[in-house]
Amino acid sequence: MNFSKWFKKQEEKHFKTGIAFGGGGTKGFAHLGVLKAFEENNITFDEVAGTSVGSLVGCLYAFGLTSGEMLEKAQDLKASEIRNSKLFFVPSKTEGLENFVKSVIGDAHFEDMKKKLTIVAVDLITSKEIHITSGSVAKAVAGSCAVPGIFNPVDFDTYRLADGGLQNTIPADVLRANGCRYVVSIDCNPTRGHGTDSTKLKDILLASIRIMMKSNAVKGKIYSDVCIEVDTSKYKSTSLNGAEEMFMAGYQAGLKAVPKIKELFAQDEKSKFSFAKLFKRNKKKYLKEEKKDIEENKVL
Repeated sequence: MNFSKWFKKQEEKHFKTGIAFGGGGTKGFAHLGVLKAFEENNITFDEVAGTSVGSLVGCLYAFGLTSGEMLEKAQDLKASEIRNSKLFFVPSKTEGLENFVKSVIGDAHFEDMKKKLTIVAVDLITSKEIHITSGSVAKAVAGSCAVPGIFNPVDFDTYRLADGGLQNTIPADVLRANGCRYVVSIDCNPTRGHGTDSTKLKDILLASIRIMMKSNAVKGKIYSDVCIEVDTSKYKSTSLNGAEEMFMAGYQAGLKAVPKIKELFAQDEKSKFSFAKLFKRNKKKYLKEEKKDIEENKVL
């Protein structure tokens, strides 16, 4: 990753702040609750990055919608409007996702956003992580949310897009590379990675994807100054049930993080900042958690 632009930004008088919205399916309602806590405390961000459902919330936030407006739109949404197939070998088309985004912000392009927006997806043709910053926002969101086996991939320019969580579940590193000095991330699904005792192909595939996403989520946390983890373990990432409860869980987690974020943003703009120290600190923290998981799962 090229951080030359980011380091150059540190010498400027005004530093940029960024918010990264992680993936998690319908658990994304928690993102909205966190945003409500931020709104009540006048916490705003200069740039936005999102993966999967985080790209959906991120685009609405970057367009200027409030958490209340987002919640109202989301509560009117029906699962059948998003997924038109219940058969595993017949993935749903993504037109429902695109139409929902367009119903809220129109056929907006990235240059229409009020905040700089980056949507993360994966190109199935080259296997590369793609950072989308131009073109149709609705189609980019659809591509970022296209979970293999659940949705068809999305053709976007020369790419064939699939869920960004395959490589970057919490895109904090994207904001760093874009020049953000401070990055706050929201993880609406910190308990991702759970397995399954089912022998059905669909359940096995989805469990495999969850396990993979758990591993790459660590990278996002390492690149974050603050990572807000919302406990949504009681709810399914494929169901709209519990939307209000997930919203409130996000709200409480957001309020808890407010003092730390305010302290972070209030630091003297000329104070010495060390990305190396941040990376080392977070790496040590999350590697310690990984070691704990290994010990707990060790076969004796």
